[in-house]
Amino acid sequence: MLAETAVVRIAVLISGSGSNLQAIIDAKAANLIPAELALVLSNEPQAYGLTRAQQAGIETQVLDHRDYPNREAYDAALKHALAHHEIDFVVLAGFMRILSQEFVQAYAGRMLNIHPSLLPKYPGLHTHRRAIESGDTVHGATVHFVTSDLDMGPPVIQGKLAIEPGESEQSLSKRVLESIEHQIYPVAVKWLAEGRITSEDGQAFFDREPLPPGGIKWEA
Repeated sequence: MLAETAVVRIAVLISGSGSNLQAIIDAKAANLIPAELALVLSNEPQAYGLTRAQQAGIETQVLDHRDYPNREAYDAALKHALAHHEIDFVVLAGFMRILSQEFVQAYAGRMLNIHPSLLPKYPGLHTHRRAIESGDTVHGATVHFVTSDLDMGPPVIQGKLAIEPGESEQSLSKRVLESIEHQIYPVAVKWLAEGRITSEDGQAFFDREPLPPGGIKWEA
């Protein structure tokens, strides 16, 4: 349990351009997130998100997964790095690694992910294509606590928008990213830092009240 006077330390894990990271950095710069962005860590040395972090004065680290013999060895190194930086909470922002059960358990209730679908629909990849091919009229993104079941942890907040007639996978992806993901992820990180959202036994809570399936609803 964190002391009331302790500064919450957050690590953001990335693999790519880091646009959701940038939304979080911007929210922190606007004093909306009461925590320190203490570390941005990437498994990809060329990830542009590392540049974003450095420009914001945030410490960065690269742990290239290709340098490790298996997932367990990589996750052990990752766990060591987070402990070294005294990280309280972990935020996954386009971190393209499936984490081991041991790592997930170590950060149970302290790790968030954002997924581009209205979970429990379309866990995994190619969510925008699958939504269009299924004839869905709405689509969106979900912030959820991370569990050992891929993209199936309890949702915290979920945003949706209408799929336009004839919309392409690329345009839908861009709209979901900019209109929903960049809006709801900083809000969820703020709540996490404030201790307002918690998770226990597969259930998410807001101010100690159980959240409904899909979490808090947010509309673009």
